[in-house]
Amino acid sequence: MASGNWTQWIRQSGWPTRLAILATLAVGILLGTLISNGVRASRSVSTSAAEALSIPSPADLSTSFNKVAEAIEPAVVNITASSKPRPAQRRPRRTQPQDPFQDFFDRFFQFENPEELPRRGLGSGIIVDSDGYILTNYHVVEGADKLEVHLEGDNKDYRAQMIGYDAETDLAVIKINAGRKLPVAKMGNSDGTRVGDWVLAIGSPFGLDATVTAGIISYKGRPNLEPGKQFQRFIQTDAAINRGNSGGPLVNLAGEVIGINTAIFSSQGAFAGVGFALPSNIAVEVYNNIIKHGRVVRGSIGIQFDGSLSENPAILKSFGADYGVVIGQVEPGGPAEKAGLKRGDVIYQVDDTPVKNGDELVGKIAATPVGQKVKIHFIRDKKKQDAMVTIEDRAKVFPNLAGRGRAEPEVEEPGELGVAVEEVDAAQARRQGIEEDGPVLLVTEVEPGSLADDLGIVSGDLLLEMNHQRVRSVAQFNELQRRLRPGDAVVLYLMRRTQSGWVGFYRGGTLPQ
Repeated sequence: MASGNWTQWIRQSGWPTRLAILATLAVGILLGTLISNGVRASRSVSTSAAEALSIPSPADLSTSFNKVAEAIEPAVVNITASSKPRPAQRRPRRTQPQDPFQDFFDRFFQFENPEELPRRGLGSGIIVDSDGYILTNYHVVEGADKLEVHLEGDNKDYRAQMIGYDAETDLAVIKINAGRKLPVAKMGNSDGTRVGDWVLAIGSPFGLDATVTAGIISYKGRPNLEPGKQFQRFIQTDAAINRGNSGGPLVNLAGEVIGINTAIFSSQGAFAGVGFALPSNIAVEVYNNIIKHGRVVRGSIGIQFDGSLSENPAILKSFGADYGVVIGQVEPGGPAEKAGLKRGDVIYQVDDTPVKNGDELVGKIAATPVGQKVKIHFIRDKKKQDAMVTIEDRAKVFPNLAGRGRAEPEVEEPGELGVAVEEVDAAQARRQGIEEDGPVLLVTEVEPGSLADDLGIVSGDLLLEMNHQRVRSVAQFNELQRRLRPGDAVVLYLMRRTQSGWVGFYRGGTLPQ
């Protein structure tokens, strides 16, 4: 209807019709107003309760780093370790065919050394006593004929003397006489650190003094990185640690030393995102022992073990244990052997203290005074037994061992487990320090992605047992492998050459379905 017609129609309508139209328009306007006011009220309540977002100032964290670096750097030193050249230890030229056992290990471990050259190594250290006592890594100063220490802001290099060291934790204490009181680093409590905490690594990577890198703690209590080192539990960090950082401090934002930078994990020999520091609580204990006794005195019962086995239910179940520590090797003439303990026994309690992992066992035994007796509760042949064992000085129970090993007769291709082995007769094994009453099998190849690879078995390991059965020949090993079916559990007992000698350990897992 056109607007003109609409207007004419209204004029011609009666008053009742006009009133109805006006009432309808009034109601519509009123409702529209109420709805509009309601929407505005709702929006007003919501926005008044919200808070504006803000961006934190980067200066706050930077200021914390600055203060920590300024406080700790005067107590961080640069260490230069020098050694004189020594006569080469060359083997006489062979006129007979070479011993295949020796040849393999010479290639694998590279024991054929050329004439030793003068060595000059760099590292870091921390002043922990104002009279010049310095805490550092043992590998920084090991074998050095001359130690020199450079202090921050001092052009003079100071000669240092060795006070003592502990190879088990890779720590050493040296001392300089600067003729004055020196700034001291504040030691913190490493037990109070948490994964995710900010930390700074300070030292002299590649000889560059007073270098500071930042990162976080990415793991606590990382087990020993080297077989046979039972007293190392590392703080893992992504703060850059490189060669030359060894012995320097890992510091929290309170300016306290909570670790001694010790090692890196890298295939290239430089920082790759993972570094390791020995916790300050361990370092303080070692330092106090060295200052007091000249060395660290620890109790021992004369056994070796692989701590990861306490976390492997399949292996523990095969021994008849719910928890405990599987003895991997009993030291000849040691306290455990004297008390009748054997390889394969599972220690689950010491006196009245349950032992559920290697850390608990080591902590309990190492803290027990030398000469004191303890009751060892263990499982053998799935039966509980106990024995009284006298604690002895660990340094005397485990003297440094020499000996290298290796072999090479018949070669076998990787089988179900993914390992190739060779047979080594007892005479060859004994010449390399392996005391066995029969042949042993040498692992010469590990197939990538196989069960053996997953279990961490490497070329050069010696395979002695499979599912608790002594294996003396390649043929016997092959027969045991042929009996395996997908899903079967496999427990192996092996030995591995370390710096302190041959160490026995178990590995176990399940064949893929």
